[in-house]
Amino acid sequence: MTSCPKFDVAIIGSGIAGSCLGSILARNGLKVVIFEAKSHPRFAIGESMILETSEIFRAMAQMYSVPELAYFSSENYFSHIGTSHGVKRHFSYLHHEENQAQNPAHLLQAVIPKQPYGHELHLYRQDTDYFLMTTAIRYGATVLQHTGVKDVEINSAGVQVIAESGDCYEAEYVVDAGGFRSLLANKFGLRHNHLQTHSRAIFTHMVNVPCYHHTGTSQADFDIPFRLSEGTLHHVFKGGWLWIIPFNNHPQATNSLCSVGLMLDPRIHPMRKDISPEEEFYSLIAKFPSISSQLQSAKAVRSWTRTDRIQYSSKKIVGDRFCLLGHAAGFVDPLFSKGLYSSLTSVSLLANLLLEANETKDYSAVKFQPLEDVTLAFLKNNDRLIANAYRTFSHYPLWSLYSVLWLLGAYCELLKLTTMRASKMSREDYYRQLQNLKLVGGSFSEFESLQSQIYDILESTNLENKGERDFAFRKIESCYSQIEWIPDAFKQVLKGKNHLPASKIRPSIFKRQGGFLGIGTFRQHFFGNLTLTSLVKLFWQEKAKYSVVALNLRKNSYFSANTSNHAKCW
Repeated sequence: MTSCPKFDVAIIGSGIAGSCLGSILARNGLKVVIFEAKSHPRFAIGESMILETSEIFRAMAQMYSVPELAYFSSENYFSHIGTSHGVKRHFSYLHHEENQAQNPAHLLQAVIPKQPYGHELHLYRQDTDYFLMTTAIRYGATVLQHTGVKDVEINSAGVQVIAESGDCYEAEYVVDAGGFRSLLANKFGLRHNHLQTHSRAIFTHMVNVPCYHHTGTSQADFDIPFRLSEGTLHHVFKGGWLWIIPFNNHPQATNSLCSVGLMLDPRIHPMRKDISPEEEFYSLIAKFPSISSQLQSAKAVRSWTRTDRIQYSSKKIVGDRFCLLGHAAGFVDPLFSKGLYSSLTSVSLLANLLLEANETKDYSAVKFQPLEDVTLAFLKNNDRLIANAYRTFSHYPLWSLYSVLWLLGAYCELLKLTTMRASKMSREDYYRQLQNLKLVGGSFSEFESLQSQIYDILESTNLENKGERDFAFRKIESCYSQIEWIPDAFKQVLKGKNHLPASKIRPSIFKRQGGFLGIGTFRQHFFGNLTLTSLVKLFWQEKAKYSVVALNLRKNSYFSANTSNHAKCW
């Protein structure tokens, strides 16, 4: 009888999470097998990058010596990854009322800084995932496409993975990165749906989607730094929102597609099972004239997908010799594009835990508890963040006020991630600090207190009652007014400004007290012993390192040194 092939780690699923993990582990000497029930390239959504996700990509590339993981962190990598991806220069939110033209005053454009790395990307996922899978193969991982997994047997001696073909594979540890249909979550009864967010989806890819300014208010009349087509556009309304994510929004673009989808609270917008997903999509946007005008000439290029409620989490993430990763662990709603950040933070932490376990041979659940703590904290915080956003969609002034909490949480999280890497700490210390993160706020207690106060106000108020709603608005304003460390740009949004500045570099950030470094507990938590001089030096070093010229020089140098491997590696 033929014995089963033996590996250190078996990974179920070759999406972004599974392929990134496989690349890291194989690059660092582990024997890895990745099972893929289908094949690449294939359609996937989850296309909108955020600054936190890009920083995690850069940190993993640096920590684990896998430079390819940074390729999707910036527009400056187009020559490495191709031009099928879009550019993301902002998050923009247009608020709508039923049967009314969009009010130009009801807009927020959260500008993403260009410096020092270049703007973010809209990932054309079929190309992204394919590239990362081949990266895992280049580093030595075994990838088995068209190989579904029928069962996994786990005991104290190891793991046996049984493919649908009947073939078996042995490993020390198994990672389920298989998404919603997670084999291990189903096998061990780990799923639950006890989340606050309540939404369903209708989505596709389309062509002929114009920039909003061609059918609605002009960029000049909005008075915003960037066209709405230059970033991720969200149309928000009572009980839902619609995303528009273009891949054709820059001069180098070679992809005419645009990702379009609706997220709907079924308690407000119940599913119309008597009509097709496409018919339901158009019947709903017909209620919002400005959205309907933008999409009136658009055409779907693939079948529409319609789901029931999409929220789920897990009672447990880890067990002896196994864990759930990414969307196998849970999913909330893509409103603030936190999904990839959540998944990749888990990948980054799990890779470190697996490399340690490979040395100690301890694959017990207790050794992987940090992964469970971080994953569940991220899911819990994302759920509450988004559920309360949905509550405010019905009333623009409250939504505008609430959006600053999202901005602050993202800013603090990015700041902590960046200064952790800037401190040049050991990998062990980096992951010790990473375990304290909770998706938003950078584990800063004063932010967590502010967030908790605002959540409690929204969750205890009948927002359909004008008197209660107005009182809640004043209470939330009071919460913000007591915070000394809110950056000036966010204070301007609280005062009614509709966008963050395109340039974040201005004289005020260099003030010795109250500038970029802040004061008191804020300064100590985020910057510790880092000085403004050291951060300015890091800024210019990073700008040089990630410039188009530097990236292309390194790429050309690699080709020159590896001519014989050119076909294999690129």
